[in-house]
Amino acid sequence: MREQFIDLLIRYKRVRQHDITVVFDGHKSGAGTEQVAVRGGVKIIYSRLGVRADDVIKRIISQDRKEWIVVSSDRDIVQHAWSVNSIPIPSDAFSAIVEKQKGDAAVPEDSETTDKGEKEVPPSIGEKDDEDYVQSSRGNPYRLSKKEKAIRRALGKL
Repeated sequence: MREQFIDLLIRYKRVRQHDITVVFDGHKSGAGTEQVAVRGGVKIIYSRLGVRADDVIKRIISQDRKEWIVVSSDRDIVQHAWSVNSIPIPSDAFSAIVEKQKGDAAVPEDSETTDKGEKEVPPSIGEKDDEDYVQSSRGNPYRLSKKEKAIRRALGKL
């Protein structure tokens, strides 16, 4: 399963040319030291024995103070990413983008972006159904929050 996921990320990297780092848990059965490998341009990290992948991800995005796009649905990682000015993207949203990219692999890259180079965001991401909508007592109800804007901007980059 891990190998298939890594192969999927390698194919995605060939199309989109993003720097990709994936972290796997090794806290239960890993080596005594953190293992780092690069395959197909994708950096693969296995956490060391006794250290969770979550802790490695937090360390990486905290040390390197650039704006990371962190793909995770873990609440703790999402909160930490926001606290260090990184943008967390839900795993299912990234999965949908990667699956769409697999289907578009034969299409030239120019045809899948707009004139401004912006990527289309799947309509189901970030949109609210009428029944889920709760009107807030302050502000413009049609205006996106800063976090929602950041997530849409990050999804557009993917």
